[in-house]
Amino acid sequence: MLGIIFTGGEAPNTQFIKTLLESLSQTDTLIIAADSGLIAAQNAGVNPDWVIGDMDSLDTQSRLTALPQERIIRLQHDKDFTDTEMAFSLAVEKGCSQIWIIGGGGGRLDHLFGIRSLFEREIFPNRWITDTSDIYCIEVEQREWKAESGAVVSVFPLGDGPWEAESEGLKWPLKGLPWNRGFFGLSNAAVNGEFSISAIKGRFMIVLNRG
Repeated sequence: MLGIIFTGGEAPNTQFIKTLLESLSQTDTLIIAADSGLIAAQNAGVNPDWVIGDMDSLDTQSRLTALPQERIIRLQHDKDFTDTEMAFSLAVEKGCSQIWIIGGGGGRLDHLFGIRSLFEREIFPNRWITDTSDIYCIEVEQREWKAESGAVVSVFPLGDGPWEAESEGLKWPLKGLPWNRGFFGLSNAAVNGEFSISAIKGRFMIVLNRG
């Protein structure tokens, strides 16, 4: 099952979200809104399966009235975990084998770092979609992408390592790069749009900037 978490912060435009969800119509999905992520979900015509958070960032509490109250989990404002973390834990608890996050762009830098830190954990998100970027996490696997010609691609190592990666279709190949802690490959380019990255060892974050 695919878990999709809508969270606060900048998300893709409504049409992008609608098209994305339509492409998943044949996929078993669980949709969770973390606090103000409910705004982006409902603006795209989606009432999530669950809503979780302290609800302090909603533009109006009336958004909750049309939802089954037993599917709303209200948290205390003072807590040890963010609403996004709690939504992620809920998705894991409900048996989601893959988890995507929609939103979380722009805004407070600490919140941005908080979501990024989720990718360092033993159980981690597979994809993060903001207003400007598609972000993927791969671990000892190969993935292929189709993007605009010349699209900007950046690569960051995650986890404990060691790391080794190879690529096809990027302007600067990844093979042989010294993936030590703190190293990264910034502003690479998908020469003809189509490219692939293989995580030979370790886990990597792939940031694909949308034009």
